[in-house]
Parts: sequence; structure tokens; C-alpha cells
Amino acid sequence: MKNKILIPLLILGALAAFFSFRQTADASDTDKKKKIVMETVMRTIRDDHFAPRAIDDSFSSRVFHKILENLDYDKKFFTSQDLQQLSVYQYKIDDQINEGSVEFFNKLNEVFSKRIDQAEDYYKEILNKPFSFTGSDSIQLSGDKLAYAANDQALKQRWTEYLKYRVLVKYVDLKKEQEKGSSDNKGTAAAKRKSDAELEKEAREGVRKNQDSYFKRLRKIKDDDRFAIYVNSITTTEDPHTDYLPPRDKQRFDEAMSGSFVGIGAQLKEEEGKIKVAAILPGTPAKKQGELQPGDEILKVAQGSAEPVDVQGFEIDEVVSKIRGKKGTEVRLTVRQVNGATKVIPIVRGEVQLEEVFAKSAIIESKDGPVGYVYLPEFYADFNRSGNGRRSFIDVAREIEKLNNAGVKGIILDLRNNGGGSLDDVVQMAGLFIDKGPVVQVKSSGVRPDQLDDMRSGTLYDGPLAIMVNQNSASASEILAAAMQDYKRAVVVGTPTFGKGTVQRLISLDDRYSRGNPLSLMQQRGGQEHVMGGDQMIGSLKITFQKFYRINGGSTQLKGVTPDIILPDPYAAIEMGERRDKAALEWDEIPAANYTPVSNPVNVGPLAEASRKRVAGSPAFRLIQEHAQRIKERDENNTYPLNEAAYRKQLDEANSVSKKMEDLEKQATPLKIVNVREDLTVINQDSSRISKNADWIKNLQKDIYLAETVNIINDLGREQYRVNIRTGMK
Repeated sequence: MKNKILIPLLILGALAAFFSFRQTADASDTDKKKKIVMETVMRTIRDDHFAPRAIDDSFSSRVFHKILENLDYDKKFFTSQDLQQLSVYQYKIDDQINEGSVEFFNKLNEVFSKRIDQAEDYYKEILNKPFSFTGSDSIQLSGDKLAYAANDQALKQRWTEYLKYRVLVKYVDLKKEQEKGSSDNKGTAAAKRKSDAELEKEAREGVRKNQDSYFKRLRKIKDDDRFAIYVNSITTTEDPHTDYLPPRDKQRFDEAMSGSFVGIGAQLKEEEGKIKVAAILPGTPAKKQGELQPGDEILKVAQGSAEPVDVQGFEIDEVVSKIRGKKGTEVRLTVRQVNGATKVIPIVRGEVQLEEVFAKSAIIESKDGPVGYVYLPEFYADFNRSGNGRRSFIDVAREIEKLNNAGVKGIILDLRNNGGGSLDDVVQMAGLFIDKGPVVQVKSSGVRPDQLDDMRSGTLYDGPLAIMVNQNSASASEILAAAMQDYKRAVVVGTPTFGKGTVQRLISLDDRYSRGNPLSLMQQRGGQEHVMGGDQMIGSLKITFQKFYRINGGSTQLKGVTPDIILPDPYAAIEMGERRDKAALEWDEIPAANYTPVSNPVNVGPLAEASRKRVAGSPAFRLIQEHAQRIKERDENNTYPLNEAAYRKQLDEANSVSKKMEDLEKQATPLKIVNVREDLTVINQDSSRISKNADWIKNLQKDIYLAETVNIINDLGREQYRVNIRTGMK
């Protein structure tokens, strides 16, 4: 009998010892892999980054706060007690980076995992009871304006406020839908009318369902995923554009760079824990529909008329998968616009094609004669088709030739929302407007800058030229606008640009590791297991290795390009672009290149004054300026009432601004825009092209920024707005 008991106990003991050893060994291997990733990333940054920062206590502190922000921007998980416990590492991360230690990450991960468990208990308990929306309480939605909850009790209260807000938003939506239904169907809707209590319960259940999904996704985030977040907290402390891409993310990056897809054509980004629209791709369903805008926060996604899915808290990939679908089907996005207004935007999915990003032109019939318009959404260059691929500078040259043939009196080059692209095309495109000379300076770390010149004599077009830019014009767009400004060849119109004056390249970390450790990847433990498995064992690093400089010596980094004529902008009062990130590389300058401004430079002063007077008398621009003030106030104090009446009043005020803008657009006299004659044969080939062209023209006709730029071009054509550099006469 004793033997029958003893044998199983011996077996259990042996198994326990075995699994204990395996767990310790696996944990050791996991930490070893993390150490290899960390060492390889930091060595690559040290060797290749344009301006690697000193890995010291200051760097350590910035990483410490950035990883906390990345994991818990809204401060709904960590408490000040947790911070006190973790703060012993605040000035030790630099030492751990140098030593290859992951002690801080492991401790942080342990605390965060426990807080997830606790928060899950909180939301389930809180959502069991109904909320009352008659009090005077409110909620602050900007995490950077919140202190960490003092203790567990305060943290639970924060979850209560957050969930109450979420339920209030859904409750008001449901109530408005019912009110609309009652007015549309007075005879039948009354019998189906739900009480406020029933609507509150429905809203609460909807939020519970969303939280269930959110925490399910949190559970799916693996240790490696959180470690990637930690590594990126380190790399983006170097600068905002140096990113660690784990093997899986590198694969997604490659997939995103190839082919066409069916969707709406909106690029998304995660910002401050929210999924926002980063950009609208030209020629896509979202661009044609016209209502979705960069900066909009996506709250819900519905498949046509089906029940919307609340996507707050979802990962970007999950939101993208819900937005994409079959061609011709409708997706309805509920968004919160930058001014705080909410809106449901229906978009019919379509194929997002590469050809829609190519340059194209039109003619604007103004009171002073025809003005040429060239739209360039990006500086594209296809080098993968035996030299026969499309090039942006060649396409722009063709559009200018068409406009020259049409006898236009001036040309507008629209670089708004153009994020950049091929540097070679920028240089050659500048040569279309200036005689040969320097266009941009490019500098690598520790060496003299290279000067990139237009080598061709003469110009394709030497008439009045305006370049339109906005806060989303970046990189290559900034180089061209800056060069034309420095040569005094064109008037730059719009809002200050993004300020991305850096160049990145993608480096394989696996190659770097194997080069430094030729035997390491082949080493085996016990003859059976690699220390790091898989074909792509480490991943890649997108690293900043150069900076751009204007020919006048100033960098385009951080400051961007300030237009000669600044037009009112909804976001003018808040920090945008590169300036929002404290880790952005600094502005600096180098010696100017040897260049000579054109002989008949733009006389900016009188042009700007004439524009200022027109803008001051424009109801639409005045409304935009009022809108900008509201956005600034919302950015500075992102507080929402948890009282139904107060919340609805705030919502109605925000929506009224959008309604006023729509009314002004309807009342305005549209621009008269026609296609270039040479394009008509291609446009009229099929109904699809005709429809696409009609949508494009329609959007241009109501563009108040374009209308004012046409006025500027007309002024620019008048002799009093130009200067003869040889005589100095105006």
C-alpha cells in the first residue's frame, strides 16, 4: 500500500522538478532573447543614428515616463503607489540598457498585469448598477492633465467616472435616435418608445460588451508585444521616427507597402489611447465622400445599417479590419471631430488604387483669366519597372506643359497633405521652375553636408507661381516649398508645415546581430532548441540617419516652412506635427549654399496685405478663426460634463459650428473649374473615370483656401506685386 502511494508521489515530484526546471529555463531563454534584441537595437542606434542621445539618467527618466504613458495614457491602471514602487528604476534604466538587463520591464509587466485583473473586476462591478445623469460631476479626458489615482479606492472612482461617461455618450445617442424616430413616425413610434431607464440599461449593456472585448484583447497581448512597446519607448525617446519593428510588425509593414486593397482610403494612427484619422488618401472613397478629416477620432464602426460596434479601446488592426470589406458595401463611421462634435459618416468601400495618387491638373476660370492648378499628393517614384515606372517630377512637367498650352496666367501647385517621398524627384521638380542651382542640403552625422543641385539650365515655367501647404505637408513637400521660398520664385500659401526634416532607412536587426555574432544564431541549447526561433528572429529598426537643410542653411526640422501668406486654420492655436513631440530632434542650421534669388522675385509684403484684407472680410474664414479658438480651448481643457442636459448642450454647440460651415459653403459662389483639354479623352473613357473626375472638381469648387490662392495668383500677375532685383524698383 505504501509503495502504491510512494510511486505516484515520486513521479509527481520528478514532474514538478522537471517543469520547474523547464519554466526557469524558458524564462531564462525569454530574457536572453530580450537582451539580444535590446543590445542589437542600441548598438544600431549608436552606430547609425544621426544624433544618438547620451544614455544617462535624463534619458532614463524620459523612457520611464514614456513607457508609463504608452501603457496607461488615461491613468486608469497604475496608481501613485505603483509609481512609488516603480520609481526606484527611474534613473536606472540607462544602466540596465547598457547592461542588457530587462529587470525594470519584467517588474513593470508584473505590476501592469495585476492592475489589468483589478480593473476587470472594477468594470464588471460598476456596470451592474444604473447611472444617474442629473448631478454636477464631470470628467477630464486628457490623460496628461490627470494625476495618478492615489490608491485603489481612487482608481475605482476613476473607472466609475470613465464608465459613466461612456454610458452617457451611448445613452444620449440612443435617446436622440428615439427622438428622431418619434418625429419621423409619429403614429407608430410612440408605442415602441422606451423609458429613460430602459435606454440607460441598453447603453450600459453596450458599454459592458465593449469592455468585455477590450479586456479580452488585453489578455491576448503577449509578453513579447509589451516588450516591443518598451523597446519603442526607448527608440522613440531618441526621436519620433526611430521605430523598432518586431518580425510580425515588419511583415505587416511590407504588406502595407504593396498592392491595392478594398477599403475607404483613410490612414489611421493611435494617439493618446484613441484611434484617429492620420490622413485621407487622394482619390479614395473617403476623399470623394469628403466628410472624414485628419484628426477625427473613430468611435464606432457599422456595416451599413447594422448595429454600430463601439471600437474605443480597440487596436488599430482590429479597427482597420472592421472598416475594410467588400467593394461596393457601405461602412458607417461614428467620429468625434476635433471641435468635439460627433457625426455619422457613411462611406461606400472601393478599391484604393495607386493611380489615384498621380499628379493631375485643371484650369480655374478666374475674373482675371485662366489659372492653372496642379495637384500632387505625394512625391512618388516607381523604380521597380525597368525604368518605365511613374515619376512625379515627369508627371508634373507634363501637367505644366498642358497648362502652358492652355495659356494660363499663373500656376498653383497644391502640396497640402503631401507627406513626402522621392528626394531625387524634389530636386528635379524644383528645376522646372528655376535655372540650375542648389535645391537642398542633406547631412549625415559627423560629415560635411551634401548639396543636391538641379543641373539643367533653363526652366519649363517661369510665370507666377503659388505653392499651397498645410500642417500635413511634410518632408519632400517642405524641401520644395523652402527652395522656392529661398529663391523667391514662388509665394507659399497656407499654414506652417509639419516640420519633418529627417530621413529614415530600414535596417535588418538580424543581419546586424549575425554580423556581430556570427555563431550566435546557430548556437543550440541541448542540441534541440535555438535560443531565438523563427526566420526573422529579431526584426527591423526604422532609424533616423540624416537631416535636411534649406539652401539658406536653416533646417526644415521642427520649425517646418512658414508660409509667406498664412491663412486661418482650425488648428492654428494648438501644436501640430513634429512640434507636438518632445523627443523631436532640434532645429539647427549650417552654412548657406551658394545660390542667387531669381531676377524678378515675389514681393511678399503687398501680396500678404491684400490677402489679409480679403480674409478679414470673409465670413467663412472668420468662422474658421472662431473654430480655432474653440479647438484651443478644448485642447487645453478637455473636460466633459456627466450631466445629460449639460453634455447635450456642449454637443449641440460643437455641432452648430459644423452646420454653420456647411451653410456657408452652400452660399458661397463656387469656383469655375474645367479640365485640361488633353485630359478629356482619357476622362471620358468610362463612367467610372467620369464620376471620379466630377467628384474631384466638385470638391475643388468649394475649397475656400484654393479660392483665396487664386486671388493671390491674380495679384501676383500684376506688376506692382513683383520686384526687379536688378533695379530694386517695385
